[in-house]
Amino acid sequence: MKAMQIVSFDGAEGMRYQEAPLPEPSAGQVSIDAQYSGVGYIEALLAEGFLQRELPWTPGLEVAGTIREVGPGVTGLEPGQVVAALIMGGGGYGQVVVTGADLVAPLPDGLDPALASVVPANTTTALIALEHVAHMRAGEHVLVHAAAGGLGSQMGQVARLLGAERVVGVTRSPAKRQAVLDLGYDEAWLPEELDSAEGGQFDVVADPVSGPGRLRSLDLLRVGGRLLALGDAARGGDQLINSTSLWLRGAGVIGFNLGALTAADPALVGQYLRRAVGLVASGEVGIHISERAPIQEAPRVIAALRQGSTIGKTVLVHEPRS
Repeated sequence: MKAMQIVSFDGAEGMRYQEAPLPEPSAGQVSIDAQYSGVGYIEALLAEGFLQRELPWTPGLEVAGTIREVGPGVTGLEPGQVVAALIMGGGGYGQVVVTGADLVAPLPDGLDPALASVVPANTTTALIALEHVAHMRAGEHVLVHAAAGGLGSQMGQVARLLGAERVVGVTRSPAKRQAVLDLGYDEAWLPEELDSAEGGQFDVVADPVSGPGRLRSLDLLRVGGRLLALGDAARGGDQLINSTSLWLRGAGVIGFNLGALTAADPALVGQYLRRAVGLVASGEVGIHISERAPIQEAPRVIAALRQGSTIGKTVLVHEPRS
């Protein structure tokens, strides 16, 4: 088969579309003929050597396509079903992918598989992080960093779905302020507005960026507030947080990593995945697809994502296997 692989840790320039081994499902797994793959910021970081992998390596966490084979012990799924899937071990940029049966969601009639391909990572993360991890309650106020990105575009909507009274998005780009508002946020802030904001405004802060903004966000938490550490897109490294300050403020910091939870409890993640697919199919959560690009153009897409010039999600389109 063909796959877009990382062949050197040189960012987008170190990616090649080339022949790769055809994966086969083991017990409890299915293989999928991928039609579409979602693109996430993590792929840009992996291409730069974040979490070193043996090369060549095929990135990609989310796909939609048709089940090719089911491994021993798999029930409720069968070849020919159109599905979306989460692939936590990588491989989503290949023509054929393998994943655990728990992490597969059959698509409802009428749901565009291209749209479904960008549900598994970000929409699922938003649901788990806000509901299962932060225990968000109706009436709370929520702040989301990188609000125009793939995850941010889902966080605001899911927070509203869970009953948030006020949802504010932060973006580094003045040009993206309107895009943030169009995604359903009540307000769109720039980093300088974050710096000058009055403290004690928010019950939940969702931060996939890290850097100095994470520390500033702690001051914005109310008593009982929770800061969700969801990533390190800024590559800002460790931020030193004073535990005594957390105690006195009555606030908390919670880390959430989709890969770690999937490894520990794939059945739980699968439940949230299938719920996320249902919410998108019903229109309760919308996804903005900025582009559908051939898989061969993944390096260009990854470079644009790394530069912060994209809004929402990009879909990679696979060519059929010959």
